[in-house]
Amino acid sequence: MTARHEQIAEELRRAIDSEEYPVGTPFPSESELSARFGVSRGTVRQAVAALTTEGLIGSRQGALRVVLASRRSQSFAELRSFAQWARAMGRTATGTVVLTERRPATAEDASRLRLRTGTDVLSVLRVRGLDGDPVLVERTVYADWIAPDVERIEPDCPSVTQRLYEGTGLVFAYGEHLIDAVAAGARDAELLGIRRTSPLLRVRRVTTTHAGRPVEWSDDRYRSDAVSFSVHNSIGTNPLARRTGPRLDPTAC
Repeated sequence: MTARHEQIAEELRRAIDSEEYPVGTPFPSESELSARFGVSRGTVRQAVAALTTEGLIGSRQGALRVVLASRRSQSFAELRSFAQWARAMGRTATGTVVLTERRPATAEDASRLRLRTGTDVLSVLRVRGLDGDPVLVERTVYADWIAPDVERIEPDCPSVTQRLYEGTGLVFAYGEHLIDAVAAGARDAELLGIRRTSPLLRVRRVTTTHAGRPVEWSDDRYRSDAVSFSVHNSIGTNPLARRTGPRLDPTAC
């Protein structure tokens, strides 16, 4: 049976997600929450501690708690896939493979995937969308040992991560992300339906197994009007979050 403080924590998460408690606004006090749920302040304190650890709420101006984020923002500490992040927001993720090819690993591939230069790898160019609107171009290189499993996945599969887990038990356990900004070239502009030189948020990432074995490395380029990144700092947690931009956020005015 789920403990009462865990039930309350989940109800509060949903309230934050639905903007009953919008980001940036004060969070109810322990006494208010105790009255609302009919439990002791100790039980409420446990639930609130869970939300604080997750970076959803924090303290500002002394003891006043405020809402810092919602689960519609994906913390990279969770290492969710793009499709999992979209589902958490109630959105539909799409994925379309534009190009796939086997080729020898370049020096960069070899360095990131810890392979020998020239090793056979799988390169995939994919466009990701939210509710049918293209927001992300992925250029992913898969290591030789996982490439055959990736090739068996249908081109329009919304979540390669989930399909690999279901088919092989592979877990993407660790990720390293380097974020910067680039201008859209002709190919990216065409794939995303934007003007050439439009700003894109680039995330270069390497993902590994629990044992630290590299699975893939990718150059992901997001439309800057569609997806943004934020950091919520506190003494206990510093989650980096991915969220939709104002153009694609259905709750935005």
